[in-house]
Amino acid sequence: MHIGLTYDLRGEYLAEGWSEAETAEFDRDDTIEAIDIALRRNGHTTDRVGRLSKLVARLARGDRWDLVFNIAEGMFGVAREAQVPALLDAYRIPYTFADPAVLMLSLDKALCKTAVREAGLPTPPHWVVKTPRDVDRIPPRFPLFCKPLAEGTGKGISEDSLVSTREALANQCRRLLAEFRQPVLVEKYLPGREFTVGILGTGDEATVLGTLEIILLSTAERHAYSYFNKEFCEQHVEYRFVSSRDPEAAQAEQIALAAWRALGGRDGGRVDLRSDEAGRPQFLEINPLAGLHPQHSDLPMIATAAGMPYHELIGRIVDSAAKRIAQPLPS
Repeated sequence: MHIGLTYDLRGEYLAEGWSEAETAEFDRDDTIEAIDIALRRNGHTTDRVGRLSKLVARLARGDRWDLVFNIAEGMFGVAREAQVPALLDAYRIPYTFADPAVLMLSLDKALCKTAVREAGLPTPPHWVVKTPRDVDRIPPRFPLFCKPLAEGTGKGISEDSLVSTREALANQCRRLLAEFRQPVLVEKYLPGREFTVGILGTGDEATVLGTLEIILLSTAERHAYSYFNKEFCEQHVEYRFVSSRDPEAAQAEQIALAAWRALGGRDGGRVDLRSDEAGRPQFLEINPLAGLHPQHSDLPMIATAAGMPYHELIGRIVDSAAKRIAQPLPS
């Protein structure tokens, strides 16, 4: 296939004056190079398109592809991850990973948790703070955990995210509202083990690739897989591949796979979970547009730990998308 690559290149945004934190979710050159090499190793031809504005220009001049390998995160708004897929849908060009509706739902963490709960899956109670006054409506079920409603890569999460008093809750919510200009998700804090489960495939054909347990070292920020811990994971985080023979990990995988199917994840991605004080895993977030750096992103790390080479991981994602494309539309 002739495959276009859509992505947001971190270096381009940094050159335009955006900060490291503002561009934390975007990809570096070596990620794009690795994906390109993997696609060509699997027999495809490639075309590096880039971000949304470049895709618009290419489409306007008549360029088309058999498939677009899309990892564009977008810059603005809660629907930012959906912008490239929505444009490709308008031009009837198929692409990898989730559709616009799923990407918008997954980025709004509160709506996503509501959908997961409606599907009968466990997730901790949550509240949404849109203004400082909303804090007064949250019951004092401490400890609680605060994070921006629609960010990734741990942005807005730090040691201060865990709050144990009404005053700390109000202060943290005010800080996040001012810094990120979006609502704050407040949820019951889960003190147990943390897992990230890799998924490959779509619908009933989706399967668990493997699971990493996220273990914070003594040098890490406490309580959470924060922005700092993710950015400097080599020094502060142990990623332990856990077997499904581990009952708690097996339960996490079952919940993750059920959530992936219920929410409409496609081709490949991750589901993050954390256990409560009784060792019962609960859904936290889904990442249907997971990072793909060969050594530093969680999904490729899971693949490596499971014995799957990087080019095979990329090939499995493309094969899943190709199978969807080949299926006839329902009559």
